[in-house]
Amino acid sequence: MKGLIVVSGLVLSSAVLLVAQSGKDFQTDFKVDRKNLGVKGSNPYFNLTPGYRLEYKHGKETEVVTVLSETKMIDGVETRVVEDRESEKGGLAEATRDYYAIDSATNDVYYFGEDVDVYKNGKVVNHEGSWMSGVKGAKFGLMMPTQPRVGQKFYQEQAPGVGMDRAEIKSVTETRVTPAGTFMKTVRVVESSAIEHGKEEKWYASGVGPVKDAEMDLVKYGVK
Repeated sequence: MKGLIVVSGLVLSSAVLLVAQSGKDFQTDFKVDRKNLGVKGSNPYFNLTPGYRLEYKHGKETEVVTVLSETKMIDGVETRVVEDRESEKGGLAEATRDYYAIDSATNDVYYFGEDVDVYKNGKVVNHEGSWMSGVKGAKFGLMMPTQPRVGQKFYQEQAPGVGMDRAEIKSVTETRVTPAGTFMKTVRVVESSAIEHGKEEKWYASGVGPVKDAEMDLVKYGVK
């Protein structure tokens, strides 16, 4: 089975094994076969089915994430376009087009970049945070392994001076209660950055995706 390794009767993706071997450091290199990267595959914690939609809310802040039918070639790889719209007090604050690819051999999801529009008073004021793998030294990172395990540490973004987000998986057994339902055995991920201060936590449920993103709670999900 190409790209997979069997350890003590368990099938692990190559990305998982490399993380386990990386010690305390966050993984930066991902030994994937680019021929396997594209839009075909299925990751239980990161649904990239066109039409899939997640809605979040915290106070007067809302966020809507929609998997589009569009694809975009980035760094020689066909990626799936995911639209993320964040609003505050009824007004659009940020609109992002994120680009993801799946390894069809392992179902690990990789992050290839984003186009960001930051709004103020209804107008775009900047594109801070935008980056693309293969441009200005940037390269893709691992967004979510198909078999997340406690202790995995990896970079999600690798765009020097722009975005250097990284993730550490802290638990795979927690229960989260949200307006959208109660989710068992969620994956708790602590995200930080190599160029910014602070940390945030996210919880992912199998078959759903992120059910809580920092203070934002999932309120609705499904195919639109």
